[in-house]
Amino acid sequence: MSRTAEPVVAAGGGERPASGRRGRPMSRDRVERAVLRVLKPLVIAVLVAVTAFPFLYMVTLSLRDIQELILDPGSLWPRRLTLDTYADVLDRQGFLTFLGNSAIVAVGTVAVTLLISIPGAYAVARLRFFGRRQVHFLFLAVYLFPAIVLAIPLFVLFTMMGLRGSLLGLILVYIAQTVPVTVYMLRNYFETVPRSVEEAAAIDGCTRLSTIWRVVLPLSKPALMATGLYVFMIAWNEFLFALLFLVERRESWTVSLGLSQLAGSIEIPTTVLMAGSVVLTLPIVIVFFASERLLTEGLTAGAEKG
Repeated sequence: MSRTAEPVVAAGGGERPASGRRGRPMSRDRVERAVLRVLKPLVIAVLVAVTAFPFLYMVTLSLRDIQELILDPGSLWPRRLTLDTYADVLDRQGFLTFLGNSAIVAVGTVAVTLLISIPGAYAVARLRFFGRRQVHFLFLAVYLFPAIVLAIPLFVLFTMMGLRGSLLGLILVYIAQTVPVTVYMLRNYFETVPRSVEEAAAIDGCTRLSTIWRVVLPLSKPALMATGLYVFMIAWNEFLFALLFLVERRESWTVSLGLSQLAGSIEIPTTVLMAGSVVLTLPIVIVFFASERLLTEGLTAGAEKG
């Protein structure tokens, strides 16, 4: 006759479970999941604090009165908010004009760069010609030379052409800098587009250009957004060539030149300098978040109709 296991009476009157009912030890997978569950929000919070705190501190400094900052420099939050620093930057320091110049240069550079790079990258990705595999590496050869090496020949050339001091000349310089890397980036993405989709468009009667416009570009929206944002940031923040070509004409300065003037002057208060930094940074932040939304929509959009 079989005998059932009976609980063992422990000292003090309590019952101790039999050996067959002991809990199993946690597996390695369960331990890792538990640790990651705790570390994930902690790491995210630390990263957000590290990246956001400098920008938030810059914003708070730009909203403080200079007298309050002198009396209490260690305070992180102002007792009284003021927008006089932004009025000073945009009006007296001329940053409103500088913002318009930077917008013209950045948007013009992005538009012309993509207009040139899209057919060039598609040709390298799809067409067969001699030296096809080497041509995209030759595009990147321009980055083997430091910018200061190219600055002197470009300065002499643009002076002879009468383009020094104009926004058009600066846009041409930025286009020459960004087209090679843009062609390289878009070429890698165009090669991931299925050839079957283009063949189906050709069967429906689309020409090569209409296939690029109606099929390839909608499917390449994420790459176009990422590349356009990259070019925009280069044209917006670049300083060396802007200083070289526009320093003699203040009315044509970009935001980066205006900010360097504030940083180099001992008469400009720190609050005004921080306000200029916010004016320089805020458009990039806005464009980034807007492009991120469009980038996400492009990544999740379907390529075929159901």
